[in-house]
Amino acid sequence: MTSLITYFRKNKGYATMEDLKAKGFQTRDIRKLYDQGELEKIKPGLYRLADMPLDSDSGMVEICMAMPKAVICLTSALAFHELTTFMPTAISFAIPRSDKPVKLYNIPNEAYYFSENQYKNGIEYHQAETGSIRIYHPEKSVCDMFRYRNKLGEDLALEGLKQYLRQADRDLNKLMEFAEICRVKGMVSQYVKGIIG
Repeated sequence: MTSLITYFRKNKGYATMEDLKAKGFQTRDIRKLYDQGELEKIKPGLYRLADMPLDSDSGMVEICMAMPKAVICLTSALAFHELTTFMPTAISFAIPRSDKPVKLYNIPNEAYYFSENQYKNGIEYHQAETGSIRIYHPEKSVCDMFRYRNKLGEDLALEGLKQYLRQADRDLNKLMEFAEICRVKGMVSQYVKGIIG
């Protein structure tokens, strides 16, 4: 049992049932640790050590770990990039329309289905303490918010844009490129002119 715990600790607190079996660990021992509350289930076949310290990025890492095509998006991406004061209660992620989200335990989440062109463009990777996060970069995140303004609120989209335009490293050409991909170029362009003149 100690060697099983050690294996989890060496893997930043996470392991899949497939990896554990490949390393020779017995299913009954894994089940025992789970029943004792020492392991927590993220999704079927993916476990986390219960006493591992979690940070603000852990939920996003776990979603990306559980679903290889998930990309953090919309309000969650805005919050990650510090482009909003809004604190999402669930983690938003995008997947291709042809995919299905898996059931996640203990992680409030909301899936969005993006078309191929809107899904594949603008993905970047960030390394957190517990693993890697796939997320849309700031320009794509702002434009996605305008695309979903009727569902999520135009005020949030506008706040994200204003915060982005205050950044020293803003890239208006890049912003407009993604506004076109997201089919909101006219609206974003109009707001940009109104904010910065």
